[in-house]
Amino acid sequence: MNTTRIASRVRRIKPSPSTAAADRANELRRQGRTIVNLVVGEPDFDTPISIRAAAARAVEGGATRYTPNAGTLELRQAICAKLARENGLSYTPAEIIVTSGAKSAIYNALAVTIEAGDEVIVPAPYWVSYTDMTLANDGTPVTIACPESQGFKLTPAQLEAAITPRTRWLMLNSPSNPTGATYSTEEYLGLAEVLARHPHVMVMTDDIYEHIRFTGRPNVHLLAAAPELRDRTIAINGVSKTYAMTGWRIGWIAGPRDIIAAVDTLLSQAAGNCCAASQAAATDALNGDQSFVAESVAIYHQRRDRMAQRINAIPGLSCAMPDGAFYLYVNCAGLLGQRTPDGKTLASDDDVVMFLLDHAGVAVVSGTAYGLSPYFRLSIATDIGALMEGADRIAQAVADLRRA
Repeated sequence: MNTTRIASRVRRIKPSPSTAAADRANELRRQGRTIVNLVVGEPDFDTPISIRAAAARAVEGGATRYTPNAGTLELRQAICAKLARENGLSYTPAEIIVTSGAKSAIYNALAVTIEAGDEVIVPAPYWVSYTDMTLANDGTPVTIACPESQGFKLTPAQLEAAITPRTRWLMLNSPSNPTGATYSTEEYLGLAEVLARHPHVMVMTDDIYEHIRFTGRPNVHLLAAAPELRDRTIAINGVSKTYAMTGWRIGWIAGPRDIIAAVDTLLSQAAGNCCAASQAAATDALNGDQSFVAESVAIYHQRRDRMAQRINAIPGLSCAMPDGAFYLYVNCAGLLGQRTPDGKTLASDDDVVMFLLDHAGVAVVSGTAYGLSPYFRLSIATDIGALMEGADRIAQAVADLRRA
């Protein structure tokens, strides 16, 4: 492969580890193996029929052409209404831009704000793309290990120690991928107190899992807890997880007008507007009946409880009960140093993950990808039968390991 013609900003990043794990599982399936795939963070539900019907009506009504680059006014108004209704935040359509998914929102926000060498603080464990997006935009990711003992969350002392004159962004994801950790009002206020001393630091909140929460406590947004940060914060969200709309590719940024305008300019040259029919579907999702949200979260809750119980019963494995999202972040330290049936020693979570895939036919993602080891992430966004089959296979594999 000729890498000399590939730009350095691309050579310094790696493919998504979760995508790579899914590809490996699919390759084994093609070879005839039966694989329980617990990799992909994608709801296994169909998009609600009312949302699909709204898209069909829009297409039949002529929604097949370009829309305003920032998104249709109807969708941006729906986003403003959602932010007011659910988060207690006041925005105008001019402070909203619609993007091709939340991933695109994050990438483009970084692209219009980072200069070479600017630092982005990323609490670990983190979603796999944060660091590589930073690198792709010539920034420097500054990862901070947030161990299980502190609930996988960033502390004010850690934040204070990490900030330098080059710090541009702090990334906050609540509930978190991969741990499901959520920040309380008090925890947000502690971070805000630090940020008050460093006005050059902006904050990017990734709220994509905001509705998938299991604690019964009200959803709290950073800006509801600390409204003084509004002019230096952008809120990223989308419809993919909440409404099972991953393939529709609709996300958004809510934030200061200068950042919104800059993203608009960049997208006008790079991608243009999002799909018109998808925007109509997203508008209906935000404005319409919300019963699907509660129903799907109740199912995720049941899956979380049952899978966590099964995992915690396996010697050498443990997982803290996540507050939200649809993942378990499993501590596998108890397996390290043990030998597999074919004589290999498990030295890392990468080894554990490959052992589970090759020996048990269960696909998960190693904690190395998320910046904190030794763990692996498994998704509960699949039916309970597959989850129980996966748990059975993992338990048998660990039993084989212990007997080896």
